[in-house]
Amino acid sequence: MPNLAFLTVSQPLLSAALAVPGAPALPATDYQVAPLTWSLQAAAQTQPPAEGETPPEDNSGEIVVEGEYGPPAGDPAEQLNATSYRITQAVDDAVIEPIAYAYRDGLPEPIRDGLGNVVRNLGEPSNALNFLLQGKVGKAFGSLGRLAINSTLGIGGLIDIAGKPGIGIPYRRNGFANTAGFYGVGPGPYLYLPVTGATSLRDIIGSTLDQALLPFAVGKPFNKPAYAATYFVVNGLDQRLEFDAELAEIAASDDPYAVRRDTYLAKRARAIAELKGEVVGEEALDPEPPLETGTTDAPPLSLIEQVQLTARSGAATR
Repeated sequence: MPNLAFLTVSQPLLSAALAVPGAPALPATDYQVAPLTWSLQAAAQTQPPAEGETPPEDNSGEIVVEGEYGPPAGDPAEQLNATSYRITQAVDDAVIEPIAYAYRDGLPEPIRDGLGNVVRNLGEPSNALNFLLQGKVGKAFGSLGRLAINSTLGIGGLIDIAGKPGIGIPYRRNGFANTAGFYGVGPGPYLYLPVTGATSLRDIIGSTLDQALLPFAVGKPFNKPAYAATYFVVNGLDQRLEFDAELAEIAASDDPYAVRRDTYLAKRARAIAELKGEVVGEEALDPEPPLETGTTDAPPLSLIEQVQLTARSGAATR
């Protein structure tokens, strides 16, 4: 619960602060506060208590100001998180952004698209399993169908054959964090970790399970550090480029940390609501652009936000 602060201001101090500029000052011995006292009491007496009611307490001698201080309820480690955000953004500006632009400008678009398709194809087992856990059997078979078609006809996932006209199976991202939210698990405290970036307790646990699925279920070559590093580098660069404009808008806002936090939490809440089939109005969530059709993932992580997951995935399989 947010802490409450109480500020008490005496009448003489308030009256002196409200004195009319240019008016002669009263001698200290003749200082009177009766006019202010009368006005407060008169305002309280304009509504006399009904019969049987207790008269309101006369607080005319002081004014109590109530307010909140401390971190928001959903961000108990706000100061630490904000520091982590500033460090991560400095690294992104100095290192990650130039690498992402070099990746964009140095590789032909068909090659970049092919690498991105491979990364998405490797996530289909987790998508299918989580749709099944959520009781969405049709979508689970859709993800398995995409995996089978793109892994064979699509040359290991380089070409998204399943998504082309004539077949038209849409890509739908899912994960263990979504499954937990689907069954009522709240996000927990918001976190901005030095490497992982924007996340929550529920999402960081779910992301770890997502990335450990293939290494544990299949083994080689997915349990090799080289696979994990390649996967996260390609995925991080693609997402960094895709959401470059959004990240620039956040950086240009008055409070980039708060905007990043609120955007992340709002999009995650929408993703869970969409899974449940709930209609979420703007009165329930901060107004943000809706997610793309069939998408249930969190806002993207930049490359620097992927590195810790890379190390954790490799460590989990050794």
